[in-house]
Amino acid sequence: MSEGFTAFRPVPRTGVIYVTTEAQKMGFRFGAPGWCNLGQGQPETGSLVGAPPRVESLPIDLDDQEYAPVPGLWELREAVAGMYNELFRKGLSSKYSAENVSISGGGRVSLLRAAASLGAINLGHFLPDYTAYEELLDVFRLFSPIPILLEPERGYDFPPAQLEREIVGRGLGAILLSNPCNPTGRLVGGEALDGWVRVLRDNDCALLVDEFYSHYLWQPSDDPAPMESAARYVDNVDHDPVLIFDGLTKNWRYPGWRITWTVGPKSVIEGVASAGSFLDGGGSKPMQRAACEVVSAAHARAETAAIHSVFGRKREKMLSGLKALGLQVDRDPEGGFYVWGSVRALPAPLNTGMGFFRAALERQVITVPGEFFDVNPGKRRGNKPSRFRDHVRFSFGPEERVLDEALGRLAAMVDARR
Repeated sequence: MSEGFTAFRPVPRTGVIYVTTEAQKMGFRFGAPGWCNLGQGQPETGSLVGAPPRVESLPIDLDDQEYAPVPGLWELREAVAGMYNELFRKGLSSKYSAENVSISGGGRVSLLRAAASLGAINLGHFLPDYTAYEELLDVFRLFSPIPILLEPERGYDFPPAQLEREIVGRGLGAILLSNPCNPTGRLVGGEALDGWVRVLRDNDCALLVDEFYSHYLWQPSDDPAPMESAARYVDNVDHDPVLIFDGLTKNWRYPGWRITWTVGPKSVIEGVASAGSFLDGGGSKPMQRAACEVVSAAHARAETAAIHSVFGRKREKMLSGLKALGLQVDRDPEGGFYVWGSVRALPAPLNTGMGFFRAALERQVITVPGEFFDVNPGKRRGNKPSRFRDHVRFSFGPEERVLDEALGRLAAMVDARR
């Protein structure tokens, strides 16, 4: 902090921002040739075989120069609700409507709105999980963040019965998590997710579930376009305490559009929209109008089928390449586009996440040290060494040629230390 600016606090960088800032000190720029960014949190955004054509231009109507409604354009809210009903609620009597949807200008904004809507409760969050949760959970002082440890030796499993013990024992009013998990790739799905929703419903505990990677699923399936959502297991859309976050960022591969949504009970969505009125004022009207053309069940299925083919191949390449280097993977990713691995068996200094990261930067490869995912809002747990200090997150979001080059450079780096 600059001398004299005592009114401001130092704001820490999230994991991805930290590693890209460090890389920029060594010449990295987005789009710069020669760099392999395995730290990136976005998928490749170009054309994929079998995917719908990419949107490359959009008209801007005269009234698009005006503000959009804070909860979002009504037609986009209707499109999101209809898509969820088509994908996840066929045959169920309770359906989502536009009033169950709020549109935001990015994933962090949607989470921020929800956090601002919470009361004086204990909010459970898991370790490890998405790095941006750390500051999000510290900004608002009304609720108390309660960490819940996931164990690598158990593959980060957390069955419904254990969830209920945490809720009752810690007096939790809500649970926040990414599903599939960023960074581990663990998926709570099927019977397990059904059990989670039932436990939360029975104990009046809200589920705040970040489903931004829910179309990147890797478990065996007969479905060419597998997806999962807590929306599938909700009994009554206005009574069950389930709040879902998703958007065009990952599952549609349009991160630059900054179009996301929150789906949940009408009364909660009203509060979320009210929070948006003082936090961010609403999203981009032209982008929301354009989003109406791609938010549909048919588009989602076609895009997901292409993702499953292309990213599934990249997943196998990344997994086999990292294991050949000597990394230990606690659990092969069941969702998302990351591999979470331990470098403890590698020669020093590559046997810590930060040591590996620094050495890889010298070869123009960006990774993310695991300690950033040990979410510790307000440093309430002190500055003790992280349980995940020997872990690293590797993204297979980039194009396949980038993965090939990066794995080759990392292999040379490890060989040079042996």
